[in-house]
Amino acid sequence: MSISIGKTIKAPQELVNAPDKTGSLQQNGLSVITFCLHTQGRKGSYFLKDHLLLYVKSGNYKVRFRDREYTVRSNEMMFVHKSTLIEYDKSGEPGSEYILDYMMFFLNEKLLEEFVQFAGVKPIYPVSDIIPVSIIPINDLTRTYFESLQPYFDKPGQVSDGLVKIKLMELLHHLADSNERFLYQLLQPGINDNNSISRIMEENFTNPVSLQDLAYLSGRSLSTFKREFQATYHTSPLKWIRNRRLDKAEKMLLETSLSVTDICYSTGFENITHFSKVFKLRFGLAPSEFRLKFKPKENEVENIR
Repeated sequence: MSISIGKTIKAPQELVNAPDKTGSLQQNGLSVITFCLHTQGRKGSYFLKDHLLLYVKSGNYKVRFRDREYTVRSNEMMFVHKSTLIEYDKSGEPGSEYILDYMMFFLNEKLLEEFVQFAGVKPIYPVSDIIPVSIIPINDLTRTYFESLQPYFDKPGQVSDGLVKIKLMELLHHLADSNERFLYQLLQPGINDNNSISRIMEENFTNPVSLQDLAYLSGRSLSTFKREFQATYHTSPLKWIRNRRLDKAEKMLLETSLSVTDICYSTGFENITHFSKVFKLRFGLAPSEFRLKFKPKENEVENIR
């Protein structure tokens, strides 16, 4: 799968109003979103603000995380930990006019805490090998659960907040009963085997992350994260991220032929106007002017070789 260029979508926030969704249920920050579309291949990237459970009814949904690729096929499910950047490549089945039919369940920490209390779950051992992305097999009972949701999507205005929560609790019960290992993975506080702040920052400075996200990824409280960051870098996290993004943008302007818009999004900026403004403040020229003035011409590169 090739690396996507374009704006990374914050999920679920920016998916709730997606034009190609076929239905959704929401309750106090909890979201279930359904999609059914014809596609022979669509690529992009998400930054997950909450845990994701992705159920594919028909089609193929490929996900890339770091250097690994996972494929969810018809009647399979995938779990992805929160605060994770994934690239996707989704396509429908050739024999069904390339129909891709899937559901996305976004689960926040509050729901998981309530589920633990409601179900009386008592984790008795830690999971040492946290897996950020995992494929979950679906049994007949769980498949029946997904079918039971259709009336809720048909008339979402008649579904109370309490029913949405109950249906999500039901899903967690199904998965916990059929896969205890998944339950322990879900209840772990983080996904990192190395909580070095420097590694977390280098891996995430182009992602649409908040300080709370970075603190979570590092396994620290927000106040501890900011204090340790200041002691290490002698600047604030937000200033460090902006300068690191600008460094990468400068390199891409000089070494690639990507458009200024693509460079803006791929380095983590979400607004081309803001990107141009802060780039000019740092380098004295707008991005397009900087490239025109400093990028080596092709014949100059050939002479150097």
